Parts: sequence; structure tokens; C-alpha cells
Amino acid sequence: MSHPYVIDRTSNARRTAVEEKIWGLDLVSPRLRDDIVTAWVTTWSASPYERLEDMPWTEGVDYPLLAHVNEVTRTGVELAKRATSEWSLEVPHDVLVPILILHDVDKPLMYARVGGAVVRSQLADEIPHGVVGGMLLKELGFSHQVVATVTTHSPKMPYRGRNAAAYVLHHADMFSADHALMAMGKTPFYVRHG
Repeated sequence: MSHPYVIDRTSNARRTAVEEKIWGLDLVSPRLRDDIVTAWVTTWSASPYERLEDMPWTEGVDYPLLAHVNEVTRTGVELAKRATSEWSLEVPHDVLVPILILHDVDKPLMYARVGGAVVRSQLADEIPHGVVGGMLLKELGFSHQVVATVTTHSPKMPYRGRNAAAYVLHHADMFSADHALMAMGKTPFYVRHG
């Protein structure tokens, strides 16, 4: 397999769609907003999906990735507010919001639709989820904390970030993941064993 993506700063229709449909972009600086949009446009351009809404969240579950990302971002922002007000735990928006919006930025490259089913792509069999996203974010110049947290956020990763943003992301991600699983008639993580 060749390089999984090429940085795409010029896809105007895709850039507009990302700006209109991804929640929370107004919470960050214009520079961060542009870099976040570029990251999403880059993986979208390298994916098999025509529309942002067509991207699936995970293997075997046909739940929209866009809905998941927006749920995680809204939930994470609210959790961070609570963490600040109740525990004096500071979670700066310029770190947290990019992590929330970008935590699954590589998923358009990780899953494909085959015969109506959502399956792992060849890339997903070569590199774990999170790692390609981390590579892209590093290449785009995101901070080490954003890159490290996105790279290691998956429950399947052996290492996890030990910072407030990683903590908030974990709980927002699992909250949304369980909602997606229940909405699709699947067993949520919170009742699984092992």
C-alpha cells in the first residue's frame, strides 16, 4: 500500500461540508479551525466515501461517524465544564476541542462498505486505529498532546494519555459509543464482560 493519504488543503466542497457539519469548530482559533478542517478533508479525500454522512463509525455497526464525532465533541465540552467547575480541573479548549473533533479522523480510512456491511480496510489490518490519525496530525503540526491523545485513545491501545483532555475524551467517546451500539441494536460496552 502507498501512503494512506495526501494532505488536501484545496477541496473546497469538502472543506465547506466539514465546516458546516462538524460541531465545535467555532470554539477554537481560526488557525486551529483551518488545521482541523484540513485533517478531515485529507482523510475524506483519501477515503472511498462521496459524502461526509456516508462514513461509518466502526466495523459491523452502520452508525454515522459524523454523528459520533459531534456527540463526542458536545459531550466532551460539557464534561470539561463540569470538571472545571466541580474539581478545578483545567482543560483548555485549544487542546480539548481538537482532540474531541479529531479523535476518529482516521476512521474514513479504516472502514469500507462491502456488500452493505461495514468491514475493516486493508489499512486497518496494517496499522491500528488512532495511529494514522496521529501521523496526519503530527504532519499538520498539531501539539504533542493532541497527537499523543488521538494516537492512543482507543481502548485497544496499550498506552493511554494521562492528562485531563485524555480523561474527558475517554468518557465522552465511550458515552457516545454505547449510544451508537444501543441505537443499532448491539450490546453496549458497559454491559460487556471481558
